[in-house]
Amino acid sequence: MAVAKNTLISLVLVAGGLIWLKVAPPELLRVGANYSAKMVCSNVFLAGRDADQVMRDDVQAPGNPLMRLMWVTVDREQNSVRGGLFGFIGNGLALHRPGTGCATVPDGDLARAARVVSQRPLPAEPPADQPWPAGSAAQTLPALQALVESAQLAGPGMRAIAVIHNGKLVAQSYGPGFSQSTPLLGWSMTKSVTAALVGLQIADGTLRMSQAGFWPKDSGGREAIKLGNLMAMDDGLEFNEGYGDVSDVTRMLYLEPDMAAYMQARPLAHQPGTFWNYSSGTTVMLSHLWQQAAGKQSLELPYSRLFVPLGMRSAIIEADARGTLVGSSYMYATAQDWARYGQFLLQDGVWNGQRLLPEGFVQNISSPSVASRGEYARGQFWRWGPQGATPEGENPDTAFDIPADTFWMRGHDGQTVAIVPSQQLVVVRLGLTPQSLLYQSQGLLAAVLKALH
Repeated sequence: MAVAKNTLISLVLVAGGLIWLKVAPPELLRVGANYSAKMVCSNVFLAGRDADQVMRDDVQAPGNPLMRLMWVTVDREQNSVRGGLFGFIGNGLALHRPGTGCATVPDGDLARAARVVSQRPLPAEPPADQPWPAGSAAQTLPALQALVESAQLAGPGMRAIAVIHNGKLVAQSYGPGFSQSTPLLGWSMTKSVTAALVGLQIADGTLRMSQAGFWPKDSGGREAIKLGNLMAMDDGLEFNEGYGDVSDVTRMLYLEPDMAAYMQARPLAHQPGTFWNYSSGTTVMLSHLWQQAAGKQSLELPYSRLFVPLGMRSAIIEADARGTLVGSSYMYATAQDWARYGQFLLQDGVWNGQRLLPEGFVQNISSPSVASRGEYARGQFWRWGPQGATPEGENPDTAFDIPADTFWMRGHDGQTVAIVPSQQLVVVRLGLTPQSLLYQSQGLLAAVLKALH
C-alpha cells in the first residue's frame, strides 16, 4: 500500500512538473524549441529535405543532450513548424513566408510574421549544358577532382565542395543525400553577403562608412558609432556571442521577434574603434541600417541588385518575424551559388563587365582591421581561416603556407569560402562539422594550391 502511495505521489509530482514546464518553460528550453522548429522549417521548405532527417542529422547529432528530447511537427498547410521538449514544452514555432524564408516566432504572433513577404525576382535556371557560372556544368580538372573527393581533406560531415580557378568550376563534390541543387545554410558566411548589401547603399549614396548618428543624441556614447565601426565589429556594443546557453546571440536569434530592436537597446561596453568583438548582433544592426536606407523595396533588393545579376537562383536571406533580414546568420544557397558570390568578390564587385560595388570597396572591407590585430577584416570578413587547435591569437593559416592575400567567409559548423586573389582561386566548403572536431579547411585549400602549381 505504501509503495502504491509513493508511486502515486511521484506521478503527481512528475505531472505537476511537466505542467509547470509547459506553462512557464525556462528560457533555455525555449531557445532549444525555437532552434529545432527554425532548423526544420528552413530545411523542409527551402531545401526540400525530410524533417526527420533534419532533426536527426542537423539538430540532434551535434551532441547537445537536450536536443535529443526535442520533437517537431510540420504543418504543410500553414507552412509552420512547432517544436518542444517531448513535443509540447518550450513553445517552439517557426513560419515559412514567400520570398523571406522561415522565421522564429517567439511571441506566437503568426499573423504579423506572415505579413513579411517578398516578391523576389529570380534569375533564369542556369543551363545544365553550359559551363559555370552562366550554366552549372563543371570543366573538371582530374587532379583537383581527386582532392575534393578525399575524405581527409573534405573533413567529417562535408556536404558540398566547389573549386573555382580562373573563373571556371574545375572540381566539385557532394556528401551523401546532397547535390549541386541543394541549398545549404551558410550561417555566419551570410555576414559577408551583408557587406555587399551595405556596399550597394554606399554606391547609391544613402550610406557612408564615416557616417554616425544611428542612435539618438545622449545614447550613452552609441551616437558616436560609425558605419565603419559596425562593419569592422569594433563598434563597442555589449554582446555575448557564446552558444550552448542563453546568451545575447541565442536570445536574439530564438527569443526575440524583432532582432534589430534588441540590438538597438544594447549598451555600449567600449569606446567605438578601440575593441574588437565578434558579434552577430552587430551584423543584424547593419541589416537594419541598409534596409532603412533602401526603403520600401528593401526585401527585394538582395535579389534585384545582387542575386539576379550574379545568377544566384537558389540564394535566399531569411527575415525575422518583424522584417529585418537576418544578415548575420540565415542565408541559404547551393555550393555553386556561394561560389558565384566568392568569384564576384574576387572580381572586385564586377560581374559580366558591370560594376555593382564601388571601386576599391572589396579591397577595403577585406583588409585587416587594427582592433582585431589582423584576425578580422574591416567589413564582415575573416583574414584567418578556422582556428582548429592553433593557440588563440596565432594565425592558423601560417602552418599551411596560405597566401597572405587570402580572405575568408566563415560560418558555424565548418562553412568556409576561401578567396585568393593572387591565385584567381575560390574554394567553397560546406558541411556540418562541429568546431570541437578541430577540422581546418586550410588543408583542402593548401592541397588545391599545390596541385595548381
